[in-house]
Amino acid sequence: MESKSHLSASSNRISDMQTDVSSAIKPKSNFQIDGSSTPMESKGQAPTSIDRMSATETDGYSVIERNSTTQTDGESPIRMKPNGKSPAPSTIALKHTGKIVPSSAMQMKTGGKAVGSSVIATKPHGKAAVVSGNDVEVMGFDEVTLGPHEAELRFRLIHFWEARNPHTKTLIGEEMLLIDEQGNVIKGFIPASRVQTYLRKMTSGTVYRLNKFFGSRNKAQYRVADHNVTVTFSWNTDLTPLQNSPVLFPEDRFRFHDHEEFEANCDLGGDLYDYVGHMRLINGQAMTEHLIIDESDIAEKRHLVVHVQTHGGPVMKLYLWDQAAAAFCQKFRSYGSTPRVLLVTTVNPKRIGGTLALTSMTSSRVFMDIDVQPTRDYLIWLGSNSGVADEVIADVVTKPETVTLGELFSYIKQETAKVAWFECTATIDDVFHGYPWYYLSCGGCNTKATKGPTSLVCPNEKCAKSEVVGVPQYLTKISVYDKSEQAVFVLLGDAGRELTGKHASELVARYFEFNEDVGADQTVPVPQTLIDTIGQTHKFVVKVSKHNLTGKTQTITVTKVLPEPAPQNAIEDPADERIRKASGSLESQEAKRAKSG
Repeated sequence: MESKSHLSASSNRISDMQTDVSSAIKPKSNFQIDGSSTPMESKGQAPTSIDRMSATETDGYSVIERNSTTQTDGESPIRMKPNGKSPAPSTIALKHTGKIVPSSAMQMKTGGKAVGSSVIATKPHGKAAVVSGNDVEVMGFDEVTLGPHEAELRFRLIHFWEARNPHTKTLIGEEMLLIDEQGNVIKGFIPASRVQTYLRKMTSGTVYRLNKFFGSRNKAQYRVADHNVTVTFSWNTDLTPLQNSPVLFPEDRFRFHDHEEFEANCDLGGDLYDYVGHMRLINGQAMTEHLIIDESDIAEKRHLVVHVQTHGGPVMKLYLWDQAAAAFCQKFRSYGSTPRVLLVTTVNPKRIGGTLALTSMTSSRVFMDIDVQPTRDYLIWLGSNSGVADEVIADVVTKPETVTLGELFSYIKQETAKVAWFECTATIDDVFHGYPWYYLSCGGCNTKATKGPTSLVCPNEKCAKSEVVGVPQYLTKISVYDKSEQAVFVLLGDAGRELTGKHASELVARYFEFNEDVGADQTVPVPQTLIDTIGQTHKFVVKVSKHNLTGKTQTITVTKVLPEPAPQNAIEDPADERIRKASGSLESQEAKRAKSG
């Protein structure tokens, strides 16, 4: 850092430097310093002209002189930083620390003259801040502290999302993820009373300038950024797009964790980190070349489950909810063939059924194969390591072990037994009468609805619906047997539909349609569709629950009824070939970019 006397001398040279700049820089032109591989240019603009320059050092700054033989009279050198980098056309003011700071007051007229003024103001903490002609300070995210600020922030809006009370569902405000030109990320927040004022101005990916804000303390739980301060919009905050910025703002920034780090932070409610890896199963379906996912079923359930793996590590379940599930379906559909790489931001590590799992949050975003640089890099790795990627490591991915009913009960009696899934073949002997064969669920999360003062309510605190219309779901007890043993199974939810081919809501509605004189509280008898399954033999995927292990019940829950295998009339192209082609294409593109500089 330079001394104060040096700063004073630098300040005395500002007026000379501005005169130099007005003659040396033409409006909206781009230039390049010898030794630099890429010209300085605005995002999305191609350089209109490039003037070759060479640098010599003078009084701690580099003086840039044109090497072009077509230099016009009166063109003056530009003082540069010691590192040889030149300021962008409208970034002239210098900190005494040697950093180039954007100046909002310096503009170039058509005649090449600079209008406005720019001075260097020294803060009490010793940093030099840029102050434009209208007394607006431009501040970087690393300088944001607690309390009110009159300064101006410049950033790219990465993403924004609603924040609601998890119990009442009341809107708290709009949360945002912002990134400045240095790549620093900070969280932004708009209180609910001001959301409508600013929401119509906001578009993800746009660069903005923000004047006047309050630095509030970042929450300790579920943080999406490392910064301890949140940029909160105050009553007098002004948000406007930053047009034709000469500074390139990064597109995004990710914070990745691996399996061990997620394991160490499981159920702690701490920072929300990002995940990248390859998909192994989607809702139980293997990754084939042209996989089709049931989007209507996902929309109805409001979530899907993806088994994921990073490199050769353990396999985990990743639960995508609501908006993240919808974004997954949209991305998945946009690819011509099955994508393999998945990146999900701000996931929460939880232990579900005794196993580490990741769940999406309201702030989560979804990317695949070639969407962003980390997914492109991972796709290249996947193409070079298809053998490692195809290895099955975790038990959650392996096919449930096939057992008889006798072996199933023997397993339950073992002291070392734990929650597990098995596949067994059994014949239906009877359907239980005298018990409700269905229950009324919340249409949002399928949780069993309870009676409130005036209507049914959902007891699930995470569900967005406080009052619900009950949706019938299967809860049917059946008696089954095989050659070794008898058992009682309970068909839950979709398992009943897979057995009968009909939704429970359809069967209930049909009963009331043909029995108009029956009251709404009447229990619907077991439908003939279920009775017709007696004598049928099926493959069931069953779950041994904690209640089975503790002896509270011997009833086994059926999670899936497997269909009869369909004949394979065609052989699909192996997915590995598509991965190799995609990664090869990416490597070729990277090589071309490297050659072109």
